[in-house]
Amino acid sequence: MDRRAFLKQAGVISAAAATTMAVVSYPGKPTHAQSRFKWRLAMSFGITAPVLGTSLPALAADLKVMTKGKLDIKVFGAGELVPAFGVFDATRQGSIHMFYSASYYWAGKVPATQFTCSVPFGMNAQQTTSWMYHGGGLDLWNQFYAKEGLIGFPAGNTGTQMGGWYRKPINSIKDYDGLKMRIPGLGGKVVAAVGGKVVLLASSEIFPALERGVIDACEWVGPYYDWNLGLHQAATYYYSPGWHEPSTLNELTINLKAWNSLPKEFQEMITHGAYKLNVNNLAEFDAKNQEYLDKIKAYRGGKIQFRTFPPDVLKALYKAAERINEGVADSDPDARKVYDSYKKFQANIRKWHNINEVSYQEALKTVGAI
Repeated sequence: MDRRAFLKQAGVISAAAATTMAVVSYPGKPTHAQSRFKWRLAMSFGITAPVLGTSLPALAADLKVMTKGKLDIKVFGAGELVPAFGVFDATRQGSIHMFYSASYYWAGKVPATQFTCSVPFGMNAQQTTSWMYHGGGLDLWNQFYAKEGLIGFPAGNTGTQMGGWYRKPINSIKDYDGLKMRIPGLGGKVVAAVGGKVVLLASSEIFPALERGVIDACEWVGPYYDWNLGLHQAATYYYSPGWHEPSTLNELTINLKAWNSLPKEFQEMITHGAYKLNVNNLAEFDAKNQEYLDKIKAYRGGKIQFRTFPPDVLKALYKAAERINEGVADSDPDARKVYDSYKKFQANIRKWHNINEVSYQEALKTVGAI
């Protein structure tokens, strides 16, 4: 019997059995005498999805080798063990040991998570990484995650995304009135603020919803992922820039009791494994996006129309984003603490990047290199 059939027949696992397994695996206090750890990891992404899906079984295999088989992590894709958006609750409740996802999906439970994932008109991937590792971002993240019985790690960034797929063009901010769009996080709140109707869908649901006109627009990631999801077959207008997600940080998050049950050397291995994902995933997206953008451009002899958002639209979205961000920060003490840290670091690093990164790009344009 294959795994899917078995899980379906068994009803996945009862809540009571899952809790019992969790207690056996890590009984409150660390028990490093336990020689082997059999863990379960659930994702919000399909297990065969490039980068976001396939990198986790690879990480599990690496950790098994490094621990000489003593840390054996079984990886489940979205919906195989728990629903795509159920991984957060399953991990903090102890029915699974860890998950891989994007923290803005838990905005309704922990508002501060929106600022540790992606901020509209915020920092790019390079800047976000600097804030996380050298600007206090990761420390703040795990301060509020500890209250949930969790510990999180940055574990892959998509980089600046595309602005999304639209069935009709966006010529003014009024075109968002009544527009049904799949867009999560703070970006979704911004679209709602300018008149849109936000729909939250898992990746497997996006294409059929767009193709059938259940939604009018969607954002996913960028050319590499969008091509594989088939979005170019469901909409004509492909917009940039990705104002809503200039940096989308994915998380590898672990139940804190499970984490504390591990020997220190295993903790270090997981920490470095997450760091590897954080570097490698962004590198792969950057390496593949132009290749797949060329595929989209060639689709049906140039059927897709590439557009940039009009300046007036971007200005209206920016004003709405500033209001939304401040409102979320004011709604929760942890969110305020994280957002203030984010804004302070952003202001400083942008000064430096205006000197080195932006001026270098302008120089390349001046000499005709780009």
